[in-house]
Amino acid sequence: MSELESLMHGMNLILTPGHIGLMVIGVLLGILVGVLPGLGAPNGVALLLPLTFTMEPVSAIILLSCMYWGALFGGSITSILFNIPGEPSSVATTFDGYPMARQGKAAEALTAAFTSALLGALVGVLLLTFLSTRIADFAMRFSSPEFFAVYLLAFCTFIGMSKNPPLKTVVAMMIGFAMAAVGMDTVSGDLRLTFDQNWLLSGISFEVAVIGLFGIGEILCTVEEGLVFRGERARITPMVIFRTWAKLPRYWLSWLRSALVGCWMGITPGGPTAASFMSYSLARRFSKNRENFGKGEIEGVIAPETADHSAGTSALLPMLTLGIPGSATAAVMLGGLMIWGLHPGPTLFVEQHDFVWGLIASMYLGNVVSLIVVLATVPLFASILRIPFSIIAPIIVMVCAIGAYSVHNSMFDVGLMLFFGALGYLFKKLGYPIAPLVLAAVLGDKAEDAFRQSMLFSNGELSIFWSNPLVGSLTTAALLMLFWPLLARGAKALCSLRNAKARKENAI
Repeated sequence: MSELESLMHGMNLILTPGHIGLMVIGVLLGILVGVLPGLGAPNGVALLLPLTFTMEPVSAIILLSCMYWGALFGGSITSILFNIPGEPSSVATTFDGYPMARQGKAAEALTAAFTSALLGALVGVLLLTFLSTRIADFAMRFSSPEFFAVYLLAFCTFIGMSKNPPLKTVVAMMIGFAMAAVGMDTVSGDLRLTFDQNWLLSGISFEVAVIGLFGIGEILCTVEEGLVFRGERARITPMVIFRTWAKLPRYWLSWLRSALVGCWMGITPGGPTAASFMSYSLARRFSKNRENFGKGEIEGVIAPETADHSAGTSALLPMLTLGIPGSATAAVMLGGLMIWGLHPGPTLFVEQHDFVWGLIASMYLGNVVSLIVVLATVPLFASILRIPFSIIAPIIVMVCAIGAYSVHNSMFDVGLMLFFGALGYLFKKLGYPIAPLVLAAVLGDKAEDAFRQSMLFSNGELSIFWSNPLVGSLTTAALLMLFWPLLARGAKALCSLRNAKARKENAI
């Protein structure tokens, strides 16, 4: 079945009143999550995850993915009206979005942001539509060594390409690997790191850990900063929308460039935040109005929003085809798929054809629904931010506690959530990234199983990871990514020495 036929099949599955209603609910919840400080897309998806256990997988993933899109849109509202990024990836939007709002152009900035976000997301969905089956077919040739090499590449790319210090990224990953190792060893059946505690026999609950890391940790940091809302008012009318849309085609090159940057950073572990900053820098470098950037230039809103949503959508491509999430939210969704009994990877496209194409089809319709809903509800969600944060914060903590308790109906999980909340707070204060921890917690046991199976096949010989061109190229690429900071530093030092030598020769 071709991609277009599969997409039409997926559309037929989701075009029901129930699924469209779930899209609207998911978008509204997502906007609320994106607007409220202390929450975010990963935590919002984690909070909603326990409520989906009794739902059909297609309905559940539609609800979660639409919450994801809504959270990304919601982050733009606070960035432009209040100069408060609702999402880390919305920071770059504040550079020109808030100055536009201060100039009385809040409605124009919001319309440009939402429209650019929709177009960026659609580019990511097109990539997912036409590349996913090809990547999945290619991955069908993988065995244990190839899968371990892919996992190794994901881990090493996070270390080598992250903006965070490599040592801090490694520390975060080690904690994630330790979390993944708790419980029963899937190969030998032995118990590990349980310390004779019955509640650790089934391992550390991924959902509880994520709720604590993203929700409670963010709330503690926000309370410490003493957040105060001061924002601009916005009223979006059809006249403003059409007038803004008439201006946007002249920025088509910035759109295209930002969408491509977003797709690349979504597929690799760069993520939406890096994509938004990179696209903003490129837009400023190539713009004819570069001197206006930072003062209220509409192109400074278009570029980061396009890249943000393009990267957020593209991050689902490696998750579905290879079982490797490209972002923290994709990692949470990956955990959800496993809980529903689905196994992301190349076999997912064969064994769960309806699920995969129902998800892809919902991404087209869900983003359009998101645009309509967010344009209509901006004043409502902006008014929520006028509620004192001293009232909002306890409500968010209560929602986190309910979400943690509902996983196993256990008060112990609430305590575990608070522990991970404290850990998340320490991570943020000390500058340690949380995304590598989540990645390692989700993929750690799978990577270990693939490695141990590979060692059994080869009688303990590491040469199996170079036994054929495919696994050899993946392993070599992983090692290059791991040592990329050192290679880049060495190349820079060598270039400096050559320049110094050249200057010395010219002086003579």
